[in-house]
Amino acid sequence: MITTHEVRLGDGRVLVAHDAGADATGAPTLVWHHGSPQTGAPLDPVVAAAAARGIRLVSYARPGYGGSTPNPGRDVASAAGDVVAVADALGVGRFASMGASGGGPHALAGAAMHPDRVLGVVSLAGIAPFTEAFDWFDGMRAPGALAAARAGGRAERARFAETEEFDPLQFLPVDLAALEGRWASLGADAGRAGAEGSDGLIDDDVAFANPWGFELAEVAAPVLLVQGEGDRVVPRRHAAWMAAKLPNASLWMRLDDGHVSVLDTVPDAMDWLLDRVG
Repeated sequence: MITTHEVRLGDGRVLVAHDAGADATGAPTLVWHHGSPQTGAPLDPVVAAAAARGIRLVSYARPGYGGSTPNPGRDVASAAGDVVAVADALGVGRFASMGASGGGPHALAGAAMHPDRVLGVVSLAGIAPFTEAFDWFDGMRAPGALAAARAGGRAERARFAETEEFDPLQFLPVDLAALEGRWASLGADAGRAGAEGSDGLIDDDVAFANPWGFELAEVAAPVLLVQGEGDRVVPRRHAAWMAAKLPNASLWMRLDDGHVSVLDTVPDAMDWLLDRVG
């Protein structure tokens, strides 16, 4: 059974959280950090994989998504305080984090800022902090949104959103097949998030393209990076660069995967976490 909660924060904001293991006692807890855009509602394949392993799955909507109060100007690090507030409200002590795409940086934030709470992290197709050590945009099929966020902050990114169109060539054929089949719930959820407005996505992009508020070197917990070799949304170089910067990182490079199909590794990634922090 999945229960939904409104978590009220000290600054007056509300975060919408979902608990797919409310009846679990003593089960390891995994917090899922959703992609951009998503509503934060648990995705069917993630729920099934967690249930099969006796994992309590918790997720929440970042500010501006899924009913959570927008927080313009937020950086990636701000997610650390939010996720701990959600955990506290649900009676969760220590937990692991897993983030997909735009959720990857936010999963890392919790481990950097609250090492006493976050036991380990998995980042699937997660973007790297902006750097000039390599061409950060190289390999992105549609870099316009992030380029606008980098060049002109929220105002420029919001202007870009007025004429923004989705480029389906960001996805490989294996990605499209995944969205039509086993990851159909992800595509449907992204559609719902888009229909709710663009605030969350705009704020995500601005946060990604500007200083995150922490350094990768501060993430002491074990981290698994999972990356599709053919990813046209977040290019492979991002994962390789982060693997060299994180103190305790493993990298799974998936030769035949793109941005969505790489999520098929979720069950194996959960096993990886259980082996280390379970």
